Amino acid sequence: MTLRLGVIGTGAIGRDHIRRCTHALSGATVVAVSDLDPDAALAALRVHNPEGRAFASGEELIASPEVDAVLVTSWGGTHARYVQAAIAAGKFVFCEKPLATTAADCRAIVDAEIAHGTRLVQVGFMRPYDDGYRALRQVVRSGKIGTPLMVHCAHRNQSVPEMYGTEMAVVDTLVHELDVLRWLLDDDYVSAQVIFPRATRHTHAKLRDPQIVLLETRKGVRIDVEIFVNCRYGYDIQCAVVGEEGIASLPEPAAVAVRHEARLSTEILVDWKERFIAAYDVELQDFVDSCRRGQLRGPSAWDGFAASVASDACVRAQNEGGVVPIAMPDRPSFYDGDGTGRAA
Repeated sequence: MTLRLGVIGTGAIGRDHIRRCTHALSGATVVAVSDLDPDAALAALRVHNPEGRAFASGEELIASPEVDAVLVTSWGGTHARYVQAAIAAGKFVFCEKPLATTAADCRAIVDAEIAHGTRLVQVGFMRPYDDGYRALRQVVRSGKIGTPLMVHCAHRNQSVPEMYGTEMAVVDTLVHELDVLRWLLDDDYVSAQVIFPRATRHTHAKLRDPQIVLLETRKGVRIDVEIFVNCRYGYDIQCAVVGEEGIASLPEPAAVAVRHEARLSTEILVDWKERFIAAYDVELQDFVDSCRRGQLRGPSAWDGFAASVASDACVRAQNEGGVVPIAMPDRPSFYDGDGTGRAA
């Protein structure tokens, strides 16, 4: 059976997912789209499926018997209502991050899914599908480096546009670390603090850059994450887990070492889509395969809620300057599974 997908939101990531589902994945086809600009949405779909259909609203797309499962790639403020509509319709839904723009809306989605009785929601956190992070997690879980004590991370972008503000460093950038480190350590956060070093001259009035986020987990692991979104040299993701017996580091992306004119060099990526392009493919293939099996196993609504709770605390820490507690409820048994409620 071919899974018939509907895509809500045909901006850059929506169009890329239409291409991905049509040409890179197996077992699914995109048959419907919805966007504020229905003509542009239909044009984006018909490049890949000449017989596809555009719906006037996301709710109409979700309700259509022509659609088996839904991808929500619209702007973040619309996510909660579309995910809730998919749950009410009993349809699997893949929602790009954030699951919702507030922790309260995320929790409402969790409660609705539990009331429905079946996991229907997968959140678009792609890093757990990255080969490098999977290899790092395998080493950590093997016990080879002993009990984790500290984690050192960096999330660097070459540059960001003028509309990117200080809080976005948390809600749009750090959120990936907030999710993947819970998964990596099988742990939750209890506090956050944000420190602002000397500002780079490449920032602007609405953005304090760089930032250092300090986190503590329930198990006592201390984490520092450098967020530097105008680093100029490229897109660079770093993660090193310090254990009692050794250190395990995220491998660098594959790159050719070049010896030329008395120099040894390797290229550094500048585009985040290139860094995680394979992870996006694996992530959505897993969603498609899980829908066809009738059981999701990727990042859950609870993971989306947990990231939102931690993100809210980090934004408070940006504004208050001190240590902010993170009150994370215990995960409901509905989401029991591998550590943080997702597949290994």
